[in-house]
Amino acid sequence: MTLTDSAIKKAKPRAAQYKLHDEKGLFAIIRPTGGKLWRFKYRYQGKEQQLSLGTYPDVSLKDARKGRDGADGSPKPKFSDDQQSI
Repeated sequence: MTLTDSAIKKAKPRAAQYKLHDEKGLFAIIRPTGGKLWRFKYRYQGKEQQLSLGTYPDVSLKDARKGRDGADGSPKPKFSDDQQSI
C-alpha cells in the first residue's frame, strides 16, 4: 500500500519506534520522541544498505520519493566513494 502525507502526519509515537512503508524500499521511521525519519532500503553488491533521506516534515513525501528515485532535486542520495549508483 502506498504511503500518504496524511498517514505520516497522523502517525503517533509509541513506546518503541516503528516503520510506515511506502514502496520501492522507502519508509518512515516513527520514533518514541515523535521524530519522523525517511529511510531508503536497497541492495549494493549483494548487501542490504539503508540511506537516510532526512526528517519529516523538512523533507516531504514527494521529495523523499525523488531522493529514492535519484531524481533531480533535493534531497539527493549520497553514496560512498566506491558506489556509483544503486
